[in-house]
Amino acid sequence: MRLLTDPFLQHPTPNSVRVVWFTEFMGASHWVNYGENLEQSVLATTTQLSRTREDFPLTPPQERKIWRHEAEVMGLTPNKRIPYQVVSQEIKSKIFTLQPLPSPDRPLKILLTSDHQLMPMTSANMQKVVETIGHLDAVFFAGDLVNVADRASEWFDDQKGGAFFPCLQGRASYELERNDIKTIYQGGEIIQNTPLFPTIGNHEVMGRFSQTNSLSEQFNDAVPKDFNTVTYQEIFTFPQYYAITFGKIRLVVLYITNIWRFPNLDASTKGRYQEKESDLENPEKWGYGQHIFEPVCQGSKQYQWLEKELESEQFKTSEYKIIMFHHPPHTLGGNIVPPYTNPLQKIVYSPTGKIEAIYYDYPQENDYIIRDVIPLLEKAQVNLVFYGHSHLWNRFLGKTGINFLESSNVGNSYGAHLGENKRPVPPGSDYCTIGNPNGLEPIVPNIAPLIDEENKVLPYIASNDITVFSILDTELGTVSSYRFDTRYPDSGVIKFDQSGMY
Repeated sequence: MRLLTDPFLQHPTPNSVRVVWFTEFMGASHWVNYGENLEQSVLATTTQLSRTREDFPLTPPQERKIWRHEAEVMGLTPNKRIPYQVVSQEIKSKIFTLQPLPSPDRPLKILLTSDHQLMPMTSANMQKVVETIGHLDAVFFAGDLVNVADRASEWFDDQKGGAFFPCLQGRASYELERNDIKTIYQGGEIIQNTPLFPTIGNHEVMGRFSQTNSLSEQFNDAVPKDFNTVTYQEIFTFPQYYAITFGKIRLVVLYITNIWRFPNLDASTKGRYQEKESDLENPEKWGYGQHIFEPVCQGSKQYQWLEKELESEQFKTSEYKIIMFHHPPHTLGGNIVPPYTNPLQKIVYSPTGKIEAIYYDYPQENDYIIRDVIPLLEKAQVNLVFYGHSHLWNRFLGKTGINFLESSNVGNSYGAHLGENKRPVPPGSDYCTIGNPNGLEPIVPNIAPLIDEENKVLPYIASNDITVFSILDTELGTVSSYRFDTRYPDSGVIKFDQSGMY
């Protein structure tokens, strides 16, 4: 027997923090030893994950039994780290350190990351974070932790060695080959000693449950009112949206994401803009366009919660006001088109009443993020909006001083939509094919920007060879972004941009 993961930290309070780990056996006893000499202990509560399965090479998907253990270590002193170790049936982890919520005067360094999804450069990215920055105080994760949330191996132990927990715990073993050079990256030992604050992205949402369809098919089979975030919430036990004060920061995490559909315009695709031709007479197979999972428009439950949070004393008195969600409000990436609004379905019938086509339209003026959410954030004098989804790095500055940052470049980038790289949109539509549809111009990195083949300075990084991470420093009031070129393993990490929080 062995531990399936190292422990990780979550839900810190002024005098406690929760320790979580996983095993593939239920066991009779699981606990945490803690204190300077590990002289104290606290028992863990054990629950079994209800949806974790495997489907490769297994057909149909088969249940994978995994148990989650959580213990709350209490009686802690702010800013004081103490050792701890988890034990399951006498199987012990290494010794790590923990602490409760930091005090407001404590300087913090926080990793801003997103869209790991077992991407090729994730393990390299996390390894370089630790090598460059050293100890971190928190991880703010803007969604898309894995690809298929119910597939257990994506969280714990995929065959390529780059699953979610191993990459963030320094237990990965991912071989990356560039320029005929093979390098194995282990990721970074981070969340054993540092609390993780996650966000729901579209890949944390599963569709209709099936005993026979592959997990990928079930993931893509999310339709309005029939989807779930069960596995994500069982692993992390966070609400779908929440807020927490962390040092000088008030972090507000929103559930802003929709289903991803292919942008292809051919009739054989169940896409953003149309249904698959062969599915027209079978509503059970319709995709309903890029429908939104949780409303955030004015008057919705989440919108009302956000209004109340932005008026709270905790929010107003925090030095740094940070909002995190998954879907981009400003980006050069592809996933900002069409606008973030409920799709309007148009069914075209033949004279005999047969369905000839089903189209979806997304009025730009109804973009809920731009129309409803951003005005609230501007009024509340938010410092930073952090997000992901388009697998690149770019940043923008709003008219009221809000910093917008997308830092999600760990592989599988489709580039930035400038010049000749146009977004595919339906003929005759007014969807934006080039640039940021919502008005703000991207800011050129102010330290060491990349330069293209025509000697033009690039206001973004969108690469499958160069990976990026960003660090929030509360002492300096800055967000610094770093890049590492995996084609040259010995080249070192380059700090290429730094922006202020005001």
